Amino acid sequence: MAQDFERHIARATGTSGATIYTAGGDDAIVSIRLTNIHTGAIVVDCFVTVSSSDYYLIKGVSIPAASSLELIDGGSRFVLENADALKVDTDTASSLDTWVSVISDIS
Repeated sequence: MAQDFERHIARATGTSGATIYTAGGDDAIVSIRLTNIHTGAIVVDCFVTVSSSDYYLIKGVSIPAASSLELIDGGSRFVLENADALKVDTDTASSLDTWVSVISDIS
């Protein structure tokens, strides 16, 4: 059973619902870190688009200036299936760095 550990990052995303990762099969998300790079607090959404529906992991969460939020901890994880897209957006342009760790090609 082969597993491929990957990282996917996005720099200075904002209000557009940026796609951070799109699953190519059965993939496990093992870490999501969202970091506010803006000078003030921002409000963040993180969600998965399945077909044309959005499923929120967090919605409307405030992250203070120069702070970060870890969405997955304690060994938890969740699975994305083929073509599911992990996305983030904020209420402020160019305000969020995102780092996602993935185990892809789980069989």
